[in-house]
Amino acid sequence: MEATSATGVLHPYWPRNLSIPSYVANDRSMSEILVFLFSVSGVFLLVTWLVTGLKGATGRMTTWRRLAVCWLAVCGFIHGVIEGWFSLYYHIIPADQSFLSQLWKEYSKGDSRYVIADNFTVCMETVTAWIWGPFSFWAVFAFLTNKPYRFVLQLIISLGQLYGAVLYFYTEHRDGYAHSELGHPIYFWFYFVFLNMLWIVIPLLLIVDAWRQLSAAQTHSDASKAHKSKRN
Repeated sequence: MEATSATGVLHPYWPRNLSIPSYVANDRSMSEILVFLFSVSGVFLLVTWLVTGLKGATGRMTTWRRLAVCWLAVCGFIHGVIEGWFSLYYHIIPADQSFLSQLWKEYSKGDSRYVIADNFTVCMETVTAWIWGPFSFWAVFAFLTNKPYRFVLQLIISLGQLYGAVLYFYTEHRDGYAHSELGHPIYFWFYFVFLNMLWIVIPLLLIVDAWRQLSAAQTHSDASKAHKSKRN
């Protein structure tokens, strides 16, 4: 459903009186856009799953560890490419018909802050794209090559993602959920709630995981030092 804004331009976003004078409707369907997004994410998942299953210098990863590395690979793609596009082209997205701009116009049906280049979303997505994107790929490399700092990276990335997601929901809550059709099964519950809740639930699990791994390593280091000191 489209509504006419104060400038007389038809658009599908909330609030209905939102002014988006440069808006051009997508010429690609929702299904095309979602199939692209989930297909490419699926390729990243599959390739990473296969690579983490190979025997090598890293030894055999557990199923949980492989899934965690797959998540980081998908994060690298979404942060670096999808959100990277927004951080670079947010000012032209309403009028642009490039595929990724149309993806953002589709997603904006669940959160119109993106199509109006809201200050918070631009700042948050820019940090996410240019810090957490490269860091996610770095973490994948670190796990595949068994680097000693791999869980440090996992902890840093997950904390950053969790903090950003909490602010994302909380700022919209304070706005009274004005930028989406509250209760809509696709735009509100799937686009806005479900997709973004992933960056709360999964980072929380990875923070606990990294905490345990780093605590175990520190416990081992402390025990080794105590043993050496007794011998001396």
